This record gives sequence, C-alpha cells and structure tokens, in this order.
Amino acid sequence: MAGLKSGAPTPQDITVHSQSRVLEITFSDGVTFRIPFELMRVYSPSAEVQGHGHGQEVLQTGKREVDLVALEPIGNYAVQPSFSDGHNTGIFSWDYLYFLGSQQDKLWGDYTERLRAAGVDRDAPMPGKGGHARGSH
Repeated sequence: MAGLKSGAPTPQDITVHSQSRVLEITFSDGVTFRIPFELMRVYSPSAEVQGHGHGQEVLQTGKREVDLVALEPIGNYAVQPSFSDGHNTGIFSWDYLYFLGSQQDKLWGDYTERLRAAGVDRDAPMPGKGGHARGSH
C-alpha cells in the first residue's frame, strides 16, 4: 500500500467518537472529515475485504453497529484500527483516510448499490462467519 503522496495533507488531529461511531480527522489543508466506523470497516483496505485483485472484493454486511476498539499508529503514514467484530488487518494510510472522507457520499452510494445487486440487507450477518460478529442484534 502506498504511503503518503508528496505534498499530500497530513492529519493534524484525530478523534475517536465512540458514541456517534465516527473518526474525526482534521488535515493540514484545514479540511475536517467525520468518517463513520461502518464506512471504514466496509471499505477496509485489507485483503480480507478488498481481495487480491479487481473483482475479488468481499461485500461486507452487518457492520452498522461496529465499534472502533483501538487505533494504532503505523510509522508516520497510517493507522491500523481494530474493530469490535475482530477485524484488525487494514492499514489506513493518510491518503486513504482522506479519500474515504472526501468521497463518503459516492462510497455510500456504491456500497448501497452493491448490496442491492447482491440482494442483501446492510444489516444482514456476514455469511460463513458463525459467531465472528460480536455485539450483533
């Protein structure tokens, strides 16, 4: 995964809002994003979610109530979140977090369309993950 692009904005402040389930990030260009944990989880850059190539993405469901339980720095270029469903393999570079924040509306639309096309609900449990999702309803 690429780190920072030369001259790209870097985070100046990162706040985890557990109650509202958003990660608030203020970047050096003055822009602040509030990225829902669910969006981060369904668009995790991990191989578990993205697959190992185009068309191998794994549609994530049942992540509306996911919490961020830890956020570890990775060098000076990224963070690695741990989510309440046990997922902790995605490394989110500053570039990727900026992308998620700036493209939220499009990403939510794409996600909703992928759910519709698959005939599944956003809150459906992940298939084949028996008991993996903690705290689900």
